[in-house]
Amino acid sequence: MAASDAKTILITGCSSGIGYVAANTLRARGYRVFASARKAQDRDRLAREGFNAVRLDLADSQSIADALEQVLSETGGKLYALFNNGAYGQAGAVEDLSREVLRSQFETNLFGWHELTRRVIPLMRKQEEGRIIQNSSVLGLVALPFRGAYTASKFALEGLSDTLRMELHGSGVHVSLIEPGPIDSRFRANSLIMTQRHIDLEHSVHRDSYSSTLARLQREGPAVPFTLPPEAVVKRVIHALESRRPRARYYVTLPTYLLGTLKRLLSSAALDRITRSI
Repeated sequence: MAASDAKTILITGCSSGIGYVAANTLRARGYRVFASARKAQDRDRLAREGFNAVRLDLADSQSIADALEQVLSETGGKLYALFNNGAYGQAGAVEDLSREVLRSQFETNLFGWHELTRRVIPLMRKQEEGRIIQNSSVLGLVALPFRGAYTASKFALEGLSDTLRMELHGSGVHVSLIEPGPIDSRFRANSLIMTQRHIDLEHSVHRDSYSSTLARLQREGPAVPFTLPPEAVVKRVIHALESRRPRARYYVTLPTYLLGTLKRLLSSAALDRITRSI
């Protein structure tokens, strides 16, 4: 496939993990990949590896506008797909989350995605085709203690994406949610950094619980059983991109299948007992 004929995709959060693996895999499948990252050193590395590297900070509206302008200037104003992936997980008990910390979580995990998505929809409507793929989480389906900020951002993403999918019906633009459980990536390490930065661990009534949480985040190896590599997510991304009838939702990892099923079957009290023990 010639570069001019290749379908184009913009992927956010390509410095490592799911975004990085997706960028490599889709490029190998013939896509013209625009791989975005927030930090200059990550963009430089992506550029050295032959990617169309884009600066994109999801918490910065001007950065979002500039990134999309760069992509469209190189594609003649066309974009087949957007994979919203860049995010972080702010751990901490709900009562320990300041308004500013919660706002920061939403700026990156929801508002930035929404702003970028709104900008690409008119292009895709004009093309009468397009794919918008949202990398959500099992925590967009069920809540876990000490994950309130991240869970809230993903619950909101699920609702926003479901609504958008219905509103785009018949336009040729499809919206899919991917809901991974534990995936081997830098997500855990980044969560540790944000927890230590924003939560007053020593003076919280949850101090003892934080100690066990920090120990888990610092542990080497998989965070929990049934952790899968990023390729498991990318497999679903490919289906969402290439199927004539992409699914509304793609579950990834056993915990997502299990908890998604239990949420439909159990009472809230019964589900709470299970999730409190995780």
